[in-house]
Amino acid sequence: MHQRYATSNPYEEEFGYSRAVPKGPFVFISGTTSIDPTTGILLHPESAYQQALQIFREIAAAVEKLGGTRDDIVRVRMFVTSDDDAGDVGRALKDSLGDIAPAASMIIGARFVMPEMRVEIEADAVVL
Repeated sequence: MHQRYATSNPYEEEFGYSRAVPKGPFVFISGTTSIDPTTGILLHPESAYQQALQIFREIAAAVEKLGGTRDDIVRVRMFVTSDDDAGDVGRALKDSLGDIAPAASMIIGARFVMPEMRVEIEADAVVL
């Protein structure tokens, strides 16, 4: 059995995946939305910026639960529903991880399992 990090996000159980999985020095964080990990409720449905800030906090928490720090985050992939939200998501990246400056990609035009979700973010970390 391999180590993994799970939350009470209802989609993890329903779809059978882990929030984050370490393999060697690498930590792979699944696509993360602003669903509160304890209540399962989507937070900040009206703000891509606030959703992205929440997501970056969840990503950092997953890395920390697996022995790393937010400084270990080396790459993020951001999926955004609308052109109108791209700037806000980019600003949230800078506000959350700008001092780390991870490699990053942003894809616009995504659709998610809930229409109120404006952004989903994946991340990778290297914990040495």
